[in-house]
Order: sequence, then structure tokens, then C-alpha cells
Amino acid sequence: MPQSRHPTEPDVVQPVIQQGIVSSAPVTVGIVAGEASGDILGAGLIAALRQRYPNARFIGIGGTEMQAEGFQSLVPMERLSVMGLVEVVGRLRELFAIRKRLRDFFTANPPLVLIGIDSPDFTLGLERQLRERGTTTVHYVSPSVWAWRQGRIHGIAKSVDLMLTLLPFEAKFYEEHRVPVSFVGHPLADTIPLQPPTLQSRQDLGLAADQPMVALLPGSRGGELSRLGPLFLQTALRLLKSRPNLRFIVPCINADRLRQMQAYLDEHSGLGESVSLVLGRSRAAMAAADVVLLASGTATLEAMLLKRPMVVAYRLSPMSFRIVSRMVRITHIALPNLLTPEPLVPELIQDAATPEALAEAVLRRLDDPGRIALEQEAFHTVHLALRRNASQRAADAIVALLQDKASTRAGQHRTVHAL
Repeated sequence: MPQSRHPTEPDVVQPVIQQGIVSSAPVTVGIVAGEASGDILGAGLIAALRQRYPNARFIGIGGTEMQAEGFQSLVPMERLSVMGLVEVVGRLRELFAIRKRLRDFFTANPPLVLIGIDSPDFTLGLERQLRERGTTTVHYVSPSVWAWRQGRIHGIAKSVDLMLTLLPFEAKFYEEHRVPVSFVGHPLADTIPLQPPTLQSRQDLGLAADQPMVALLPGSRGGELSRLGPLFLQTALRLLKSRPNLRFIVPCINADRLRQMQAYLDEHSGLGESVSLVLGRSRAAMAAADVVLLASGTATLEAMLLKRPMVVAYRLSPMSFRIVSRMVRITHIALPNLLTPEPLVPELIQDAATPEALAEAVLRRLDDPGRIALEQEAFHTVHLALRRNASQRAADAIVALLQDKASTRAGQHRTVHAL
């Protein structure tokens, strides 16, 4: 099959903008998010929807960011955070039990709308089950259906009343397949300043302004960290051999990942005080760094918006990689390479991700300021294209969908009554 890339196309589907309170009546909004990036998106969406439905109850599955907005999580979000095809198998019974619990809950307590955020293998199945029972469903963050397993589009069409995409080329794909869609932009592009706060971030982290710094982000899940954490530390050891003055900062998403990373660090003698582990603060760590070495995923977009030179790596279990590699339809996996006219970011995947290759790629980023300036200019252009007040636009699109549904039902009721 031909492989293709998707340039930034900012002028695609836009939601209808609605203003003010839509309803002050008590309503229930169901939201299901399965990982940290979805938790952040969910928190912004809850805040925007609460402006329109001030007495809404938000319930489902979410993390600390959503709970800080008054969200009630029926199950700890971490129970959904599973990565890799093979790794999911051992958790299938639990995942099916959680989905059944949610289905039964929302069937007994019908929400105004059910919103699945990312985690498509879990949320889309739930959305389909509830949509068949009459619930309006929205999916926020398109699965990478344009990249692999494109046949999923038919199941998605049966699962959602509306797809909200963060990236413009995704909306074009859904339009071509006649699935209702709105491109809303990316919330990270709204919250991250156009000019990266490098010096301020270094001050906040207690780092010297002139100290060469590499940020290491080996992933937020335990499985990712087990595959990439030791690899990134081995890369740091190699870098220190040629650049003894380099320092490394490793942000860890929670206390469990911090302990896990500390155990790996204890096994790698020679790093000494060159590596600092911090709890959270991944954005500050990336902003402070001269180069970011990170796992493929949402963090690559964040690094791009921070205008940071980066090297992207990823490893799956051997079985998962064999399966996935046969399905992928694109030549690049890092989001910055999908959003710029030409691929700019080095990607080292699976067996290509060795300490030697990663260290060499990081050194090239440190030693080529001219190329880095060109990359930062391209990253700035993409930032502007994605900066669209995404949480508000997503809420507007959901409100427009619900109003359209209500109008349709009212018209059907009038027709039946007239008959």
C-alpha cells in the first residue's frame, strides 16, 4: 500500500460557536479517559462545559487533573493505562469488567452525553454499546486510524455521533469517510507560550543558566519505562564519555514511576550526580533542556510546541512490534514529523534504538545550531496552526451536537403528534 504523510491544513471543519449558559438544569456528563494526556484534555473540557452547564455532574473515569475540576472517577484511571497489543491480553478480563461496570452505570443513569477521551480500544467499544442504547456519544482525540488499521473507520462510524480531532489532517480523513467531525486544535498549543520559557524553567528547577542539559522522557507507563528507562540511562553514560559537563533531568509522572526510575538509576554506576530525577514538571524539564530524548507519543508534540530539538525513540515488546509493524501505513510516527512539510525529527524505533545511535543523534542536535533554528521556525508555524482555544471549541462542538439532536427529536415529536 502507498505510504503518505499529512501536512498541516489549518482551515478545516470548525464547530459552531455558542456563548453563555446553555442549561442550568442538573445534568450528567459521562467522560472516560485512560491516561495522563487524556486526563489533561478532560480537565480543560470539563471547565469549558461547566460554563455552559453550571449544574452538571461529571462522572466516569479520570485522573487527578479531572478530579481537581470536580470530576468523580468510578475506577482509578491507572487501571486503563496499558500499552502494547500483547501486554493488553493479560488484563483483558479486568478491562472487560470495567467496561461492563461503566456500561451498566450509564445505562441506569443516562448521561446527557458520553465523551470518550483517547484510549480508543477501550472507549470506542463503550461508546458503541451506549450509542446503541440511545446515548449521544463523542470521541475526543482521534485514534491513529489514518496511520494503521484503517478498516476501524467503519466501527468508529457506528460508535460516535461526533469525532473531535486535535490535528487538522485527521479531520480531513473523517470527512472523506463521512463521519461527523470537528477539528478543534490542540489544548497544549493554547497553554504553551509561543516563546519557550527556557531561562525561567531553568530557574524554577534550580539549574544553571549555562549548563548543557538533556531531558530524558522514557514514558509515563510502567511498561514503557521498563523498555526505555535503562536504554536512556545507557545513552546518558555514552554521552558523558564525550561531554563530561552534560547534565540530565528525568521528570517522572508519579511516585511509582519515580521509584521505578530510581531503581534503574541505582543500577547504572557512573552517572553519579549527572542525572536528576524530578516528580512531575515534565514541561519545565523539556523547556529547560538543550535537547530532549523522549518516547514517541504526546510528549513529542509538547516538545515541538516548546521549540526544543529532540530525538524520538520507541520500543514495544517483540511480539507487539511484529504485529504493529505490519499494519502501519505511514513512514514516520513522531507527531512533529507528521505536522511539518518535511520530517525534521530523528526517529529510532525498536532495534534501531541503541545507546550508540541515540547518543550520536543527541550529539548532532547539540552541535548544529543552524539546523535547529530552521526546525524551530517550522515548529512555530505548526504552533500557530494548532492554537485555536481547543477546550472551548470542543465544548462548543458538543453543545452544537446536543442542540441539533434536541431539535431533531422535537421535530419528530411534532410530526408524530400531528399524525
